This record gives sequence, structure tokens and C-alpha cells, in this order.
Amino acid sequence: MIECLYNGSTGAGRSGLSADEAATRLLNDGPNELPRAGRRTSLQIALEVVQEPMLALLLAAGGAYLLLGDLTEALILLAFATISIAITIIQETRTEHVLEALRDLSAPRALVIRDGQRIRIPGREVVRDDLLVLEQGDRVAADAILLDAIDLQVDESLLTGESLPVRKVAPAPDAAPGPRRPGGEDQPYVYSGSLVVRGAGVARTIATGPSSEIGRIGQTLATLDTEPPRLRTETAAIVRLCAIGGGAVAASAVLLYGLLRGAWIDALLAGIAIGMSMLPEEFPVVLTIFLAMGAWRISRAGVLTRRAAAIETLGSATILCTDKTGTLTENRMSVAQLWLPAGKMIAVRADSRPETSAQPILEAGALASAVEPTDPMEIAICAACTPARPGWQLVHSYGLRPDLLAMSNVWQSSDPSEPRLIAAKGAPETIASLCRLPPAERQQLTEAVEAMASKGIRVLGVATARSADSGLARSQRDYAFTLAGLIGLADPLRPTVAAAVAECRTAGIRVVMITGDYAVTARAIATQAGIAGGDILSGTDLAALDDADLAERLKSVTVFARIMPEQKLRIVEAFKADGQVVAMTGDGVNDAPSLKAAHIGIAMGKRGTDVAREASAIVLLDDDFGSIVKAIRLGRRIYDNIRKAMAFIFAVHVPIAGLALLPLALGWPILFGPIHIALLEMIIDPVCALVFEAEREEDNIMARSPRAPDERLFSWPMIAWSVFQGGLAFALLAALYLAMNWSGVAEPDVRALTFFALVAAILALILANRSFDTSLVKALARRNFTLRYVVAAIAAVSILIFVVPFLRKLLDFGMLQWLDLVIPAAIGSLLLLMLEGLKAMAFRRMAGPARLGRSIGAY
Repeated sequence: MIECLYNGSTGAGRSGLSADEAATRLLNDGPNELPRAGRRTSLQIALEVVQEPMLALLLAAGGAYLLLGDLTEALILLAFATISIAITIIQETRTEHVLEALRDLSAPRALVIRDGQRIRIPGREVVRDDLLVLEQGDRVAADAILLDAIDLQVDESLLTGESLPVRKVAPAPDAAPGPRRPGGEDQPYVYSGSLVVRGAGVARTIATGPSSEIGRIGQTLATLDTEPPRLRTETAAIVRLCAIGGGAVAASAVLLYGLLRGAWIDALLAGIAIGMSMLPEEFPVVLTIFLAMGAWRISRAGVLTRRAAAIETLGSATILCTDKTGTLTENRMSVAQLWLPAGKMIAVRADSRPETSAQPILEAGALASAVEPTDPMEIAICAACTPARPGWQLVHSYGLRPDLLAMSNVWQSSDPSEPRLIAAKGAPETIASLCRLPPAERQQLTEAVEAMASKGIRVLGVATARSADSGLARSQRDYAFTLAGLIGLADPLRPTVAAAVAECRTAGIRVVMITGDYAVTARAIATQAGIAGGDILSGTDLAALDDADLAERLKSVTVFARIMPEQKLRIVEAFKADGQVVAMTGDGVNDAPSLKAAHIGIAMGKRGTDVAREASAIVLLDDDFGSIVKAIRLGRRIYDNIRKAMAFIFAVHVPIAGLALLPLALGWPILFGPIHIALLEMIIDPVCALVFEAEREEDNIMARSPRAPDERLFSWPMIAWSVFQGGLAFALLAALYLAMNWSGVAEPDVRALTFFALVAAILALILANRSFDTSLVKALARRNFTLRYVVAAIAAVSILIFVVPFLRKLLDFGMLQWLDLVIPAAIGSLLLLMLEGLKAMAFRRMAGPARLGRSIGAY
């Protein structure tokens, strides 16, 4: 077949370009390849990490301590910075390596006709007007228009997202070829990146590289900016807030000390020490390590994050736009339903063989297929039936023609007495015509076809015939076919999709399908997936809407069918304009612009194209839609834990700053010096903050609505609640401090008891902020091994300070008795009970835990 095509194509005007012409065009037009974004190196990733505002603040703080001569403090801060940078670089470098391994690095080769000869050349050397020889299994190297074609079918799923191949025909000599648009039957165009699954053809190249259909999508990508993570935009505000707060406290300390005591040099040094204690070095630790550790945790579930902050954003998604083919479905055809002429309908499960009565029709379908099938439907039919009868040989094939949408294979048995067997399959109406069905039987077949098609099933008719004649008929119409039945094929839904969609719905995330498939098929898959009922909007109808009308229709549409790539992008942009946080899944080149434009682009790792992966923030290595729910769950957990840690950090600085300022205001000796503050800041606070990274998720994490798109991470309600917690702790500690001073307790003993009471208050603040739930017992019952290690470490350090004379002297602590420790324990317990009681009161006023969170901390 292919010999006839290319030999027939080497006559006048069909000898192809000369080598010189091809070289000139390659020089003028450039190679037939798409510009690719270079892989990020470790150095580039490191530079990106250092530019993060909060990490830059951490490095700046370390430098400030170094300039002030506090080497220990500086080294500890810089060590935290180094660890944070290292974790992020390792994670993102690993992601880049895995993505690089996923790419098919072998450049496709093309069979072309030049100087009248067939030669194979690298795909990048194909130029305009080259004659491409297309064979089964070839990847089309460039956009081209057919000159000749025999039973040519092409898989264009990379461009259209649809797994079923489409039929291609050469245009008539006097016919206009029509518009270029991937998808649809009987078009004369083939496109770069598509796969020939059946037949052969010769085509003339009309577009290469950036000018091809794939290239046009690439140019769209170049004009889009990646949606920045929301944390990046919010951290700048908290940096300014903390700088103002720390500066105000330090300035107050200098003024109070200088005005009350007159020693301005000492006042300046005290202000610097207090100002250093107010620097929020825990914030960058929390933000960088939490997100890096979150990326590491989710990578163990088969999800790679190209940008760690995208996980947090995914946790706030309100709209999940998903492709159908390869995302909700498995991107492979399987036999779903069979219909027998007796009127019996047989459902076929993907994980089991059909019943015995179904085998004859499946065997007939297999005999009507290629011996070594590459067509997805033929592969599915052959996989569903028992092996075809042995001893039979294929002697002739009748190909599919535009005027006869059926193909037949003629089989000869090794036994000469056996008549030949002819098996045919094709469009049901064509098979009905070949079988010469009477009107009543044809009506029965039509009703069965419509019933199967309404479920989104692709239907093929199958028929068989016997012939004792040793010769071959001129046409399939010359055989007396008998109807064997109908075979219904479908791209099966992934097993985890229905449960994942249901969980998204429970979590308040609206799932919509955007597909290039027909409306009937799209609605059938959406129903199986559990996507909420709503309107269907076709690409044609969408094109007729202006932006205002589209925004109104978006409220009721759940399925977008027959959508083109640029329309996917328009849909995503419309959802964003409506204030939604948009997550977009996809795997094809056609999905790349919308993946890049969405707040969170989620690409498939196995079946996804390079372009889709590089346009995305998250890559699902296992192509499992259910992994998206895992990422959403983890994103919400990370966001919750960041807020818990931030609330604790805000709260714990209040009593530290208050106890540093109170003696100055009263004219009493300074309670805590730089060494005490360094001990609290660098040993207790950062370690305690890390407790929250390991904190388990809230019970209602997937039962509450996403947070409001305009809700800030560092909201004023959260800061107010945190400051209130810290203020309550300070009030108890100040009462203890004042009572001991008025009782005449020695200054070293006051300092020691206040310090240990502050440590107890810090532990109480940790426990109070571990959960949004009112049940302290329930929070304590949740396993958190990091908390155990932190409590053990604090206890060990406290005991060492308590019993080692050298440490007591270094800290200027008095000699306390073991019974004295009851006072710090009582302070911590009272603070914890008061905070839990306040949360319980808030619960009684609010409707539920989710609203409580928003009430007390914008949770």
C-alpha cells in the first residue's frame, strides 16, 4: 500500500525538494523545533530561593547579628537560612531531574521525498514543501496537507485531548481544503506531534516549528505570566508590620531607659538587644521549611511540586477545571457494552472477561481488525475476546473508504473444504446496509445505537459472511453479510475519580469539565464521575458570548464540550476574573496555556507532554486524579499549620517583649538580658515553631469551604487573637513578677522563677494553638512525635539550668527549691485552661469549627 503511494508520488511535481532547496529553507526558516525553556540549574533555583522576601529577611537578620558582634546568634540564624535553602534546592532540583527523565529525548525522525528519493532525516530538518511519507506508527513531524491517503487515521490527542483517532482524506483536486483545525473526521490536514495509527499517506509540509499548530500554542504560552503564589505577595506585608513593631519596641526601650535613668549609651544598647529579640526570625523558618517539607511529604504520594508554595495555593482552590481524556478517564478504549441482534444488551466490566454468549461478536470484531492492531478500538476488541481461531490466514483486506465506512478482512482456513470467512466492522448504518436489514430490524439496531451513544459510548457494527468462491469480490457489498451485533467502546473512568470528585464537592470545591469531546460523551463521563448536574456549553456557543455573558453562564455550566485550546484559556481567565482560585488539570499541548494561566496548573507526568509539564506548578507522576485530592488536603493542612505557627510566634513575643519593657517602665533592674533573650529565641521559639509543621490535619479539613479568595494569611483578626493570647500570658507573668518584687524576693530568685514561668507559658501557648478544636484532650491524643521531642528537650534544658551551678551563675539565677517549680507549673496550667475556655465560649457563639477559625484568627 505504501509502495503505491510514494511511487505514485514521485512523478512530475512529486519528486520533492532538492537537497539545496531544503538546505536554503532550513537556513531561512530555522529548524523544525519549538523553543524550549531551559531546565533550571541548582544555581538558578538557589537564586530564586534567596529572593524570597522572608528568607531574605532571615539572612539580613543573621548579618545584623554578625555586625553587632553576636557571633553565636548570627551563626544560628545563618544555619537556619542554610538549612532552609538546602532543603528547597534539593527538593526542586530533584523535581527538575525527574521531569527531565520523563521527557522523550530522542528526536523524532521523518521519512521525506527529496530529489525523487525517500530518505529519513531528523524531524528538526523538515522544511516547508517537504513531502512527508506517513506510515502506520509514525509521529507526524510537521503540519502538512495530504496529497494521497489510503485508510489513514491519526491520533491527534496531543492537540485535541481526545484519544479516538480521526480519519484523514486527501482533498479533491478542485476542492478548497477548508480551515485548519485539529479534530474532526475527513479533514485533509495532519499536524505536528500527531500519531499515524492506521493506513498511509503522502503530505506536503505547510508549517514547521513555531508556525505549526503546536508552535502557535507555544507562542500563547510565551505571552502568559505564571500566576505568583499568594504567600509571596502576602509576606511583604508581614515583613513591614514586624519591622515597624520591632522598631517601635526598641525605640520605646531606648526612650524609657534614657529618660528614667539618664544613661543614654546603656539605653541604646538595651534598645538594640530588645530590638534583636523582636526580629521575627521564626517567620522565614516557618514559611520556607513548612513549604519545603510539604513538598517532600507530597512527593512521597507521587506528586511533584515545581513551586513549593503552589501546594498552599491548591489548598485554597475554589474551582477545579479538569480535562476529560487522560485525566478523568484512562485514555484507553475498552469494550463497555455489547448488543446482540436478538435484542440482548450485555454490559462488560473492564476488570473481567465478557460472558460466553458475547464471545462470537467479539471474535468477529477481532477478525475484522488488523493482525497487529494499533488502533485503540481494535486493541480493546482484541483484548476483550479469546484468541481467534487457529489455522486461519488473512488473505485480503478491504479498507475503509469515505463512501463505505466499513472495513473487512477475508480469512482462509487451513482446511480447503472450509469456506472463507469475511468479517466486517464499521459505522452501524453502513453495517446495516451491508447486511441488507429490513426496516424493522434496522429500526431496532438504530434504537440500540442511540441508547449506547447516549451514555457516551462509541458504537461499531459487526457482521460476518461466508464465501465458497476461491476468488475475491470487487467490493464488500458483494458479500452476503449477517449482522453479528454492536460493540460499544468507551474510554473508562479512572477508578479513583468518583470518590475524588465527591471529596472535592464536600470540601466546597466546584469541579467542571473542559473537553474537546462531543457533548453527549462529555455529559456521560461527567455523570459517571459525579460532577454536579448543570448546563453544557459548547465551544461554538461560547464563541458567540461576550465576556459579560460568559461570566453569567459560568455560574451554571459544569461541562464545556467541543472546546478549542484558546477557549480553555478564556474559561480559566473568566473564572479568575470572577474572583475564583482556579486549579487546572491537563496533559496535552492544548492544555498548556490554561495550565500556565491558572493559579495552580496540574499536569500529568506519565501521559503529559513536555509543554504541559513545564507550564504547570504541580505534576502528578501517577496520572491519578485522586492525587489531586491528596494535594488539596495537604495544602489545607500546610496552610492551617502555618497559621497555627504564626499565631504562636506572634503570641510568644508579647510576654518576652513585655517582661523586657516592664522593669524599664518601673525603674527596676532589667529582668532579662541578651543572653536570656537569645536562649528563648534561639533554643525554645524556633524549635517550638517546628512542632506545628508535624501537626496532623484538622478533622473537618475536607468538610469546610475553601477560604475566601481575598482572605489574607496574616489577617488582623489572627494577629489580634495572637496578641490577646500573648497579652494574657504577660498579665499572669507580670502579676507573678510584681508580687515577688513587692514581697521582697531576691532579684536572682525573681529572675529564675519568672524565666521558668515564661517557659511554662510558652508550652501552654504551643498546646493552645495546636488545634482549632476546643477539646484539649483530643488535641493531646493526636500523635505528634516532634512535640514529644521538643517537650523532652525543654525539660532537659530546664533541669540542667536548675541543677548546674555554672549555668545558674551564667544566667544570674538564684538557687531555687524543687517545690518552687509548682509556681511556674501553675502559671502554665492556668494560662492553658483560660485559653481553652475562651475557645469553648467562642464555639458556643459560632456555628462550627470552620467559622470559629475565621472568628479568632481568620482561619
